[in-house]
Amino acid sequence: MSAKILIIDDDASFRRVLEYNLQEEGYEVRTAASGEDGLALFHKMNPELVITDVKMPGMDGYQVLKAVKKASPQTEVIIITAFGAVGAAVEAMKHGAFDYIAKPFNRDELKVTVRRAIEAGLLQQEGDRLFAPLTRGIIGNSQVMWHLIDIIKRVANTEATVLITGESGTGKELVARALHEQSSRRKGKFLAINCAAIPRELMESELFGHVKGAFTGAVRDKEGKFQQAKGGTIFLDEIGELPLELQPKLLRALQERVVEPVGGAKEQRLDVRVVAATNRDLEKATVDGSFREDLFYRLSVIPISVPSLRERKKDIPLLIDHFLKKSGGAGVSLSEDAMEAMLFYSWPGNVRELENTIERMLIMRTGKVIPLSDLPEKIRTGHDSSVKLVITLPDEGYSLEQLEREVVVQALERNNWNQSAAARFLRIPRHTLLYRLEKYGIVPPEPK
Repeated sequence: MSAKILIIDDDASFRRVLEYNLQEEGYEVRTAASGEDGLALFHKMNPELVITDVKMPGMDGYQVLKAVKKASPQTEVIIITAFGAVGAAVEAMKHGAFDYIAKPFNRDELKVTVRRAIEAGLLQQEGDRLFAPLTRGIIGNSQVMWHLIDIIKRVANTEATVLITGESGTGKELVARALHEQSSRRKGKFLAINCAAIPRELMESELFGHVKGAFTGAVRDKEGKFQQAKGGTIFLDEIGELPLELQPKLLRALQERVVEPVGGAKEQRLDVRVVAATNRDLEKATVDGSFREDLFYRLSVIPISVPSLRERKKDIPLLIDHFLKKSGGAGVSLSEDAMEAMLFYSWPGNVRELENTIERMLIMRTGKVIPLSDLPEKIRTGHDSSVKLVITLPDEGYSLEQLEREVVVQALERNNWNQSAAARFLRIPRHTLLYRLEKYGIVPPEPK
């Protein structure tokens, strides 16, 4: 049975052209001249896809989108917009539209977009079962991680460009892969490109390809990564390192979905979803001129922020267990004070640093239980080398023990002598604080 498509547009001639093209592809097509008539028809025919214009008298495309998604979340909606007015369509995509088509439309682009929208709708109908694999790659049971997974679920089956931000080591590529694997493009390739790892002079050819003779050494035509990822997803990691001179070409690829290989005169149409990632503040980079503002906004149609590990410390025991098993340490555990130290450490390198630490401890361990003494010194002491404390010392010198005692007392006073809170403030395990209290004979004041 062919998919049912509903077209809503107040332009009669455009409706007829669109209807003819889609019927040629074998779809069952119905049309309506207004948002009100379209919604009435929608409830009667239950289409797999709705294609609606943005600007219409009475109920506009945004209202149609909202009503359709409220009545049938699995039904995909494609927005029609005038050429040059894609801002409105991008806004609609943030509210659940699958994609947009600009007038006048390209017939091939129309067919591909409609096919993918219908496939996405069918996948959505299979329900949350499709998203179970997320938990195999993205580990966490904290509120911030449930929020992240929810965002992935909601945007995976759109064609919107996604910009993933977060500190180094937080797992941005895992998020990108999850977006690909839960989308209608999951049977296509997932190509990950590190923009910081490609030499500047080779970047354009690597991304967009080249033709024979384009430069010295170009002995044959070569497809770029964008062409190689046809039907799939391309992940541009460290996008903030993309040279400024190449940014207009990437912007054109995103906006017009075409690319011109180096030395070539013929444009090649693209069929790829773009997901980018960065640990830089790109919005700030647009101010200092190192990153194009228009490219930033085109990349961040859907922004996803990946939390740092210190924002999700509740997940550390789960991650430790996962990495122990992954590295061949099934049955190995951490002692109570070792786990406490792991929870108090600030993890500037995030999940990547945690995984590397577990691998190192497994190699060095002598038994089934890893004690506090086997942890790296910076974790045992809670020391974070990324935080610098500036202290002015007197010329005549100063006692290190006295300085340490004063710091401990001040931390306790600031936290009303709550030992757990003081330990968190000092970024040390509670047992380490208790040792210092005993060492320096520090006792809480008598209650008044």
